[in-house]
Amino acid sequence: MPLPLYLLAVAVFAMGTSEFMLAGLLPDIASDLGVTVGTAGSLTSAFAIGMIVGAPLVAVLARNWPRRTSLLGFVLVFTAAHALGAVTTGFPVLFATRVVAALANAGFLAVALTAAVGLVPPDRKGRALAVLLSGTTVAMVAGVPGGAALGALLGWRATFWAVALLCLPAALGVLRGIPAGRDAAGVTGRPALRAELAQLTRPPLVLVMLLGALVNAATFGSLTFLAPVVTGSAGLGEWWISVALVLFGAGSFTGVTVAGRLSDRRPGRVVALGGPLLLVGWPALAVLADEPVALFILLFVQGALSFAVGSTLVARVLHEAAGAPTMAGSYATAALNVGAAAGPVTAAAALGSPAGESGPLWASGLLVAVALLIAFPALPTITAGQSSEVPG
Repeated sequence: MPLPLYLLAVAVFAMGTSEFMLAGLLPDIASDLGVTVGTAGSLTSAFAIGMIVGAPLVAVLARNWPRRTSLLGFVLVFTAAHALGAVTTGFPVLFATRVVAALANAGFLAVALTAAVGLVPPDRKGRALAVLLSGTTVAMVAGVPGGAALGALLGWRATFWAVALLCLPAALGVLRGIPAGRDAAGVTGRPALRAELAQLTRPPLVLVMLLGALVNAATFGSLTFLAPVVTGSAGLGEWWISVALVLFGAGSFTGVTVAGRLSDRRPGRVVALGGPLLLVGWPALAVLADEPVALFILLFVQGALSFAVGSTLVARVLHEAAGAPTMAGSYATAALNVGAAAGPVTAAAALGSPAGESGPLWASGLLVAVALLIAFPALPTITAGQSSEVPG
C-alpha cells in the first residue's frame, strides 16, 4: 500500500479520535466553560449532525476542486477548528467549532474514500479502504483512551491541541502523495451533478447504503451504552470500561484488516458468513454480559465482525456508485453516519426496556436481523459485477 494512503489514515485517526473523545472530557468542559454536563453533551450531537449533513453538502461544493486541494483544505479547516476550540472561553464558539470540524471531517472522508481507491490497482480497492478505515478503529483502541488520559493530566484543551497536531502529517501526505491537477482529481469528463444524484435512485445502491446504515447502527448503538453493561451487568469497576473499549477497538482493527483482504475477491462471502455470526453475537453478549471473561471475548469478536461486514458494505457502496465519481464517497459517508446517529437513539429506547442494561445489545441484534433479512435475498445483487468473486 502506498505511503500517502497511510498518511490519509492518520487524518482519519485524528478525526475519529475527535468524534469519540468527548465522552471522557464533558465534565471538564462543562466546569471550565460554566455550562451543565447536559449542555456540554450537545457538542456530540453537533458533530453527528454536521457529519450527516456535511457529507453530501460539502461533496457538492467541492466537486469542482482537485482532490488534493479538497483534502488539504478539509484537513486545514479541521485543524483550525480544533485550535480555535482549544483556546476559546465561550461555549457557543466551541459548539460552532464542533460543527465546522464535523463538516470538514465529512468532506475529507467523502473525498478520501474515492481518493484511496484511486491510489491502488482495481483488485486492491478493498485493502485500500481497510487501511483508510483502520484509522477509525485505531482511534477507538488508542486515540480515545489516550485523549481521556491526556485530558485528565493536562486538561481538555490539551486533547484538542493533540488532535490538531495529528493532522499535520496527513496534510504533508496529501501534498506529497495526491496528484495535483484537474485530471488527477477525476473531474475531467465527470457526469453532471444531476446525473450523479440520480444514482441514488438505483435500487442496488440504495440497498447497500441501507445495509451499511443498519450494521453501523447496531455497532454504535451498543458501543454508546457499553459502560452500563460493564459496570452494571458485569459488576465491574469504572476503569474496566476503558478495557472493554480497547478490546472492541482491537477487534474492529482486526476485522477491517482481514475484510480488506477478502472484500476485493469475495464480498458476498464476508456478508454471508460474517452477517449471521454478527447476529448471533449480540444476543450472546446480552446473555453472557454478567460473565466478565465471556463479555470481553465477545466484545473483541463483535468488534471484528461489525467492522468486517461494515467495511465490506462501504466498498460495495463505492462500487455501486461508480457512476457518481465525485459523490460516491459522500454516499458511503452519509450512510455510515446515519447509522451512527440512529443506532444510539434505538439503543437508548431499549435501555428503558425490561432488559435494562442489556437492552441495547438486544436492539443491535434486531438491527442486524433486519439487515440480513434484506441482504440475503439480494445477495446476488450486492455482489453483481464484482470480479472479486473470482477464486484466487
